[in-house]
This record gives sequence, C-alpha cells and structure tokens, in this order.
Amino acid sequence: MLIVGGGPAGAALALQLARRGGAVTLVEASRDAGRQFRGEALMPSGLDALAALELWPLPAAIPQRPLHGWRFAVQGQTLFEAQEPLGSRQPCTLIDQPALLQELGARAKACPGMQRLSGRAVVDLLWDPSTAGAPGREPARVTGVVLSDGSKLRADLVVACDGRSSLLRQKAGLALEQERSPIDVLWFELAAPASAELARWLEGRFLTVLGDGGSFALFQSARGAVQLGWALDPGERPPAAGDWRERWAAASPAALALLLRRLPAEACSGPVRLSVQVGLAERWWRPGLLLLGDAAHPMSPLRAQGINMALRDAVVAAEHLAGANNQEAALEAIERARRPEILTIQALQRQEGARGERLRHSRPLRQLLAASARWIGPLLARRWSADQRQLRDGAGTITPTASLPPLPGPR
Repeated sequence: MLIVGGGPAGAALALQLARRGGAVTLVEASRDAGRQFRGEALMPSGLDALAALELWPLPAAIPQRPLHGWRFAVQGQTLFEAQEPLGSRQPCTLIDQPALLQELGARAKACPGMQRLSGRAVVDLLWDPSTAGAPGREPARVTGVVLSDGSKLRADLVVACDGRSSLLRQKAGLALEQERSPIDVLWFELAAPASAELARWLEGRFLTVLGDGGSFALFQSARGAVQLGWALDPGERPPAAGDWRERWAAASPAALALLLRRLPAEACSGPVRLSVQVGLAERWWRPGLLLLGDAAHPMSPLRAQGINMALRDAVVAAEHLAGANNQEAALEAIERARRPEILTIQALQRQEGARGERLRHSRPLRQLLAASARWIGPLLARRWSADQRQLRDGAGTITPTASLPPLPGPR
C-alpha cells in the first residue's frame, strides 16, 4: 500500500497497517512536520481515536496541555464562561502536532513492513490502461504514483492524504463540492516567555473577543506560546500597516488590553494568512485510490475538526482495509462509514460559524449582549455548552466502545 501525505490521517493509517504486518510506503513531500500553525486541539472525539491507536495517554515527550475552559467577550465585556470538560469524558487537550506526527512515524518505523520516503513530492497518478473504457467498469484503475524526480511507485492501493488542495484528488477527477467560507484568518504567534503574563491571565482558557476594533481568538499553545487568530472576510485586505497590539487591545476587555499593549513588539510574529477552505469530495474513491482527511473533506478551523476527523478517518479505514478480500467493497464501506459524521460536523460548524458572523457584523447586537451579560450570560453558557456536544464527542462511533481502553483523566 502507498500512502501519500504524512499528516494526521496518513501517519495514523500507516502506523495501524504496518502494525498489522502490511507492507506500507509513506511518501511525504516535506522533510519534517514543522509547518507553522498546524491544528493542535484534540476534542474527546480525537482522543477516542488516539486510544484506538494505543496512543492515549500521550507520551510525555509530546507537549500537551488540557484546556480548562472557554470565555467569550463582547464589546469589552465578558459575556460568559464555560468550564471543561462540558459534560464530556475528557477535556479538550492541546497538543504539539509536529511532535505527535513524529511519534506516529517513530512507532511505524519500528514495524518491519514500513518504509518512509521524505522530501519526495508526488506529481501524478499511474493508471492501468487495460481498464479504460471497459463496459460496466470505472474508466481506469489507479496503480501507483509518479514522483517529482520522474521515478514511479506502483501499489495495489494509493491512499491520498495530501491535504485540502489534494493534487491526487484533482488528478483522479474527483470533484470537490466547496462551500463558501465566511472568514479568512490572520494567524499570529506571541512568543514565550514574553507572553507569559498573558498566558497566566488566560488560565488555560480559549478566549474569543468580538468588538468594534475587530474579532479574534487566542489561547496558550501546548508549547507555551500564545496563538492569536484575527478574523477577516474572505478576500478582505488586512488593515493598513501599524501596531497590531493596539488593534487587539482596542477590541479587548480592559485587563486584556493592558497586557496586550505591554507585549514587546519583537514577541509578535506573523501574520500568516490562512484562506479557509471547506468542502466534501463528491466521491472518496476510485479503484486503486482512496481519499482521506482533508483530501476528502476540508474542514473549517472551528473547533479544530481537521485533525480530529482525520484521525477518526484513519481508524475506520484501517479496520476496513486490513485483510480486505474485496478492495473496492472496502473502499466503498469506508466512505459509507465516514461520510455521515463529516456531513453532521460540517453542518454544526456552519451553524456556529453563522452565529459568530452575526455578532461580528452587528454592533447593535454586540452592544445589547454586553449590556445584558449579567442576566443572559448564564443562559447562553448552558445553551452553548449543549450545542458543543457533537462537535466535541463526534457524531458516531469509530470502533466498538468495548474494544477501547478507558480514557484516563488529564495529567
């Protein structure tokens, strides 16, 4: 089997199949997993997947930090707070994704049938010409890939885990049904130790701020730095050059504004613009090819569902592919098992995103909520917490619960 892409879906699938004695080649274009701003929030649904991978509790070598709660501020006023784990078995846990990918890779490397090719980009698919145009058959069967150096790798199955802009999805002619994203994100990192005072004020909470000066979210990452995402309309030009600390402070409650203004300018790196892409492939497979993770279903960044759904994809795919007698039936079964959860999670993201956009674009609504926060805040906290259940716990099971070890409490 040939897996293209060493992100969460590809790395997790490679590990499971290699553990079961399969011959697996993982091709990854980059030489390391250190890409900036990888998603790092594992919801309880993602922790279930790690348990199925025998990776929970996480090794101490992987930087990790349980989230303590969520806070929303509107027009400089705290609207409500909600404490983790919001009724789930586990709190949302922040992890360092590159470290997690390295751990998955190290465990897979120890398996006899595992091979990894790093720094090798895949540029095309190989097809079996004998299947082209056969009555009642797919137009052609995928038989491998072409690398950037012209070499060819053949395999009985190619699994495309090559991300939201998946080249292999495009080469296979599998259309992506895209939906319009309401935002782009400007992403900043506020480096430690300069941001330590800000991190202490956050107290392990994920904070969302909506005000006249703009809207952003911030949290302390698993490695200690504070991450900040500033919302823009798609295609909107960023504000003119200036001091970003002052822009953040202008939208913030007074205590936060003071801390942001005290940050040294050299501690703030960015912004990196992230164009949000959301969609669903019309079909996830062709004979000899399977799409997983963002290649099959690019997710909104809301509640970090990209990494969580990718891990869950990998767990389900491994169960169906290991020892499958009929590959095409297995590929169809994987899509049939995973598509309903993806549709549900994307719909929930869409609903919550729409609520946030109404607040972001309506000053009168923000003012009303800020003025009535003392009375309406507790009600909103209960309603919001209830609405998070499936976004946190998933919209289905990925493996029989009895086969999973119990999830321990946060360390």
